[in-house]
This record gives sequence, structure tokens and C-alpha cells, in this order.
Amino acid sequence: MAILKCQSRSFCSKILKLHMARFTSWGGKEREDLKEEYFKRKTEIEDKSTKATEIQPEAIFSNNELNLGDIDVYGFDYDYTLAAYNTELHDAIYRLGQQTLMDKYKYPEDILKLKYNPDWAIRGLHYDVRKGLLMKLDSFHNIQLGTVYRGLKSVSDREVKSLYNGTHVSLDNMNTFYGQGPMHQLVDLFALPEVALISNITEYLLLNNINYDPEYVFYDVRNAIQAIHSSGILHQKIMENLDRFLQKCDKTKFLLERLRLSGKKLFLITNSGYAFVDAGLKYMIGEDWGDMFDVIIVNARKPKFFNETSRPFRQFDVASNKQSWASVQSLQKGHIYQQGNFSRLKEMTGWYGSKVLYFGDHVYSDLADPSLKHGWRTAAIIPELMGEIEKLNQPDYQYQVKWLVTLQNLIEDSQHQISPGSKALIQEWLAERDEIRDFTKAKFNPRFGSLFRTYHNPTYFSRRLGRFADLYMSSLVNLLHYSVDHTFYPRRSLLPHEPNPF
Repeated sequence: MAILKCQSRSFCSKILKLHMARFTSWGGKEREDLKEEYFKRKTEIEDKSTKATEIQPEAIFSNNELNLGDIDVYGFDYDYTLAAYNTELHDAIYRLGQQTLMDKYKYPEDILKLKYNPDWAIRGLHYDVRKGLLMKLDSFHNIQLGTVYRGLKSVSDREVKSLYNGTHVSLDNMNTFYGQGPMHQLVDLFALPEVALISNITEYLLLNNINYDPEYVFYDVRNAIQAIHSSGILHQKIMENLDRFLQKCDKTKFLLERLRLSGKKLFLITNSGYAFVDAGLKYMIGEDWGDMFDVIIVNARKPKFFNETSRPFRQFDVASNKQSWASVQSLQKGHIYQQGNFSRLKEMTGWYGSKVLYFGDHVYSDLADPSLKHGWRTAAIIPELMGEIEKLNQPDYQYQVKWLVTLQNLIEDSQHQISPGSKALIQEWLAERDEIRDFTKAKFNPRFGSLFRTYHNPTYFSRRLGRFADLYMSSLVNLLHYSVDHTFYPRRSLLPHEPNPF
């Protein structure tokens, strides 16, 4: 023990001397020395940035090690997983929502003039229903300043800090997965027209000096959007215009066939009704789409499907378009089932745990409970990933990010300078850092930036994605680029205290 203590003291003494030498060195530098160091580091970055690193947009990315050879059963959601939609669908949802607000909730007819902007927002934003503010949160519940909007107008950093006593949102105020607070996350792709409608109506009310409660506006819009889903209006519109709204991809059928030929079991669990799913899959795969799946479950009412144990399965008779009253004791290929629950699925099929891989687009209703409670392996379909990677691959973006990291390290190393000239120079660097941050943010969206990252940290959405999904990808058919026994390995991320091995 005495030797260990001596070695420990000796090691600490060496580290302390190194730090003292470092700070003494920096402390003696004047403004010109700092400028010289600035240009030296910038030149190094420019020399290293002649060739951009390319990320494959059709790759699959791993949060957790997963060997496909261990997977016996593949499960799928329908909307935005098996079915991929064109952007025209969001415009249709927006306009149907407008009409519902006017007809059912008696909103002014003028709201029909408010146009949908598909580039207005991104998925994963939070809306404070009490303050009427739309914003982006990072993985630590911090508000990213510069991303807070009331209607279509940006809210100043000073006002944001005043309203929230800083920039942190407490867990009690969250309304996603945990808590019942006023901060709602708009997490699925169908939420994009909902966000646009909330923002446009709020802006209309503000411009026309109409007194309003933001909580009323939020729930009116939410209920209107939910109504066009639950009433079947939206599904009917899609079924009448499949070629307009639905992307037809021959690769989907090829993927399912490849999995079946490899001896895998396939199942479908969707919240959508049979008629809607049947029309879509006939269009995408063919009349025999049902032969692809060993079990088909519609109207599943996820996430309740994964939590409740009391709701039995009911068989749906396609010919009569009616559900049966007979008790379901087994799940048979070629039959359609409604509702049900995870426990009965497990009992009737024997499918459980890490032998099952389930694909979905909604990180909460599709992936959270299967992953956390039931031990399924999970994969998220994130269509926006394709566009984000295209931006990440641009040489000017990669250069600016490298320089941003280098500049920030230089600022940190130089922050103990005491001369007025040195302090003024560091302030200039901080201003430059802010300009680069704005540039990299605007690459993805000028108001809200990337779906996955704030300035420093992953977004709240990204954190949940990392927690609930073993894999994520832009499209289900990306799986075709890998063999059925491929092993996905997560990238080893350095912790702040760990040395860089390269």
C-alpha cells in the first residue's frame, strides 16, 4: 500500500507540473502570440480539410451491438416503416386540419389562407402549451437559444431566460414518456403539419390582435389533426390517391422475400386499420402481400399493446368486413387479428426477447416499451437521416465543424489571459464561434437546425433514439445492403475524461 501511495503521489506531482507549465506558458503570451497560435491552428485545419469524409446515406447506424444472425423474428410497423409517404401528404394533413378547425371549432375563415411551409420546422421539437412557445431541447433538457418561436417570430434570448429562469426545463414540466407537464414533444412525422398549423394560427392571432390562450390553440389543433386520423378521412384520401401519396418501392418486397427465404419469421403490428393497410401493401407489394407475414395485427393501439394484458385478440374476417366474437386461442398465418396485447402474442408464438427485431418510426409508441420492458431488439426508421447526411458530407460543413472544435479549444486554453488586449481578442473569437454555430445550424434548418444535435449536445430526440433503438436508418430497405448474419458495432465515443487513441 505504501508503494502504491508513493506512486500515486509521484504521478499526481507530474500531472500537476504539466498543468502548471501549460498555464504558465499561456499566461505569458500577449495578444500577438495568441494571434500567431490562432493562424497556426487554422492553417493546420485547412491543410487537413482537403478531402471530405463521406458517410453513406443508405447505411445503418448502431447504438448497440447487434448480430442479425441472432435474430429469428422480424417485426414491422406500417406507417413510415413499411410504407413511405411523399411530402404531399403533409400538405393534405395541414389543409384537412385547417378545414376541421373552421368547421368544428369555428376558427375564422381567413385561416384557410395560411399556407403550409414544409421547411418551417423539424421533428422532435417541444411546445410549451402554457406559454405558447415552440423550441428545441437538448439531451439535458436545456433550451437551445435561438430556436424559440412564438408564432413565426423568434423570441429573444433575454425573454427566454426570463420566462424559464434560465434555460433548463425541469423533468416535472416535461410531457414525454415521463411527467405530465406542459412541455409536449412533437415527435412523429405526422406532427410536422401540426407544428406548422399551430405556428401559423398563433401568428394570425397575434397579427390581428386577437386575445387567445395558447393552450386552447394547441389542443384545438391537436384534436383537429387527431380527428382526421380517427375518423378515417385521412386514410380514405390516401387510399383514393395512392400514387400521389405513397412511394412505391420494389425493394420492400424483395427484402421481405429475402428474410423469409432465410428462414425468418415475419409479423406486422400497426395501429392502422386493415382496409388502409391492405390497400397500401397491395399497391407496394402486390395482392399476395399477406403471404409474407406469419402474423398480422391491425388496430393494435400501441403503446397500449405493449403495456396492457387484458385486451384479447379479435379475428377480423376480410370477406364480411367484420370482427369475430369467438375467442382467439392461436395466431395463424393467413388470418388478420385486431387489438390484443404483448403477453398473448408471446404466449401464442413463443417469440420473445433478443431473438425479435422490431422496426418502427415512433421512438415512444413503437420502440420504447419493446426495448425497455420486453427485451426486443429495436430499429428506428428516420427518413430525415438521408437529407441530414447529405449536409454532413458537404466539405464546407466539415471544415467549419473542425475549425469550430479547434477554435473552442483555443478559447479554453487562452481564457486565463489577463491583458486587456488578450481579453478583447478572446471576445472576437467567441463572436466567430457564434457565427460558425449559426452557419452549421442553418445548414439543416435556419430556425431549428439538425434533428440530432444542438450546438454542443445531442438533441432530446437524439437521446431518446439512442436509448430506445439499437439501430437506426433512413429507410427499411437499407437492410438489403447487409447480409442476414451481419453484426453491427456501435462507434466507440470518447468520454470527456478519456484520451484520444488516434
